[in-house]
Amino acid sequence: MWQLLVPIAYLLGSLSSAVITSRLMRLPDPREEGSKNPGATNVLRLGGKKAAIITLLGDMAKGLIPLLIAQALDATDGVLAAVGSAAFIGHLYPVFFGFKGGKGVATALGVLTGYSWLIGLAVLTTWLAVAFLSRISSLSALIASLLAPAYVWWLLNSLPLTAATAGMSALLIWRHRVNIRRILSGEESRIGR
Repeated sequence: MWQLLVPIAYLLGSLSSAVITSRLMRLPDPREEGSKNPGATNVLRLGGKKAAIITLLGDMAKGLIPLLIAQALDATDGVLAAVGSAAFIGHLYPVFFGFKGGKGVATALGVLTGYSWLIGLAVLTTWLAVAFLSRISSLSALIASLLAPAYVWWLLNSLPLTAATAGMSALLIWRHRVNIRRILSGEESRIGR
């Protein structure tokens, strides 16, 4: 049964909450407007808080739900790592949307919360603290993702989960490479502006 969870997690991850929410709410396609990133931050710009919250919760759920199912089936840490990674990759490279997905922040948070609610809380607290101090969403995501493997190792002491988290963090940082250039040049947009 658990062997089916990896492809199911990928397919669930491939459901773009941003695109689906935007279509249902008759908003512009987030892949073609604003930052052209199908994520909650761009949906916030295009459709407001309600659409952004729905997108955020949808992206988190598609990372969390497969992990909860795997845990209910008493999956090993290796299986949990594979399931979480599949959901995350599905978000980044969704089969249903031409393999053009988002940056993975909310889905990664869902996966990490599926590993342990304490890890999810630690990552979310880090994001909020950096966002409060810097007012830069992408910087908050980058710092939270850099610290996530350390949180997983410290709280769970699991090599498979730490390695999977490090892989997700590396992909998340890669997906933010344009944001990193804008942060370094002082051109990255700030929250609330």
